[in-house]
Amino acid sequence: MKENILEKLKTGVIIIDKPQGPSSHQVSAWAGKMLHIQAGHGGTLDPMVSGVLAIMLGRTVKLAPLVLKHDKEYVALMRLHGDVKREDLDRIVKEFTGKLYQRPPRQSAVKRALRIRTVYSIEILDVDKRLVLIKVACEAGTYIRSLCHHMGLALGVGAHMQELRRTRSGAFGEESLCTLHELRDACLLADEGDDSALLPLIHPIEKITDILPKVVVRDSAVDALCHGAVLAGVGVLSTTSYKREEPVAVLTEKGELICTGRALKSSEEYRPGDYGLVVAPIAVIMKPGTYPKGWHTSIPA
Repeated sequence: MKENILEKLKTGVIIIDKPQGPSSHQVSAWAGKMLHIQAGHGGTLDPMVSGVLAIMLGRTVKLAPLVLKHDKEYVALMRLHGDVKREDLDRIVKEFTGKLYQRPPRQSAVKRALRIRTVYSIEILDVDKRLVLIKVACEAGTYIRSLCHHMGLALGVGAHMQELRRTRSGAFGEESLCTLHELRDACLLADEGDDSALLPLIHPIEKITDILPKVVVRDSAVDALCHGAVLAGVGVLSTTSYKREEPVAVLTEKGELICTGRALKSSEEYRPGDYGLVVAPIAVIMKPGTYPKGWHTSIPA
C-alpha cells in the first residue's frame, strides 16, 4: 500500500454496512486487519442489527466518544401482538415523539438505569397486518427495542422489535456505505499499488466534527496545539457561537481538524486576538510538524 494512502487512512473514517451476525468489535477488527492500521468503531450495533457503522482509523480513533454522541436514524420492523387500527398507530407514534423515559433492555451491555432520551420523529413506512415498518430519528443512546415494546403496551396489544437497521449516524448515511467485501477488494488492489477503489471509501475526519462549534486558528498556532498546548485568544482568527465548557473543533484556515477541545471561555467572553487562554485540547489529531513551528522555547541564561 502506498505511503500517501496510509497517511490518508490515519486521519480517515470508513463507513461499513455492518451485516447481521458479527459484533461491531469483530467488524472493526476485520477492517483494521485489511487496512493494516489501528481501527475502532463508533456506536455499537448488536450482532443481529445491520447498517451504518463508522470505523475510525489511526489517530481518528481518539474521536470515538464524539461519534457515540451523534444523533441516529433507524428503520425498524415492529411486530404487534394483536390487531390495531391505523388511526391508533398514527396517534401512538405522535405520542412517542419527544423526550421519553427509557431503561436499557436486558440484552444491552450497559447498566439498566432509567434515562431520558429524545425521539425527534417516527414515520410509519408500511403496515402489513401486524407488521409495522417505521423510521425513527433519535438522540444517541435511544433503544429502539424498548421503544417498540412501550408503543405496544400503549396500544394495549403488546409488540416487539423483529428487525433493526441503522440508516444514519451523524453526518453519515446509507449513501456513505461500503460492504466488507467491497473494502476487501479495494484493499487487495491498494496492496498491489492501485488505490483508485480505496480512496473514495475514506471519508475526511472533519465530517465527524460537523456537529461541533468551530474555532479557526492562525497557522502560527497550529504546531503548538499539535504538541498539546492550550490555545490562547491571540491565536484565534474566528469562532462560531459556543458556551463555556462546551466541546469545540479547532481548525486551520484551510478547514483541517487540528484537535477537539474544551472551551475555557464562551465565544462571547473574548474576541479573536485577545490575550488569555480560551480552549484546552482534548483529542489532538493533527501530527506535529504538519505546520511550521510558530512558537519559541526560552532558554535560561
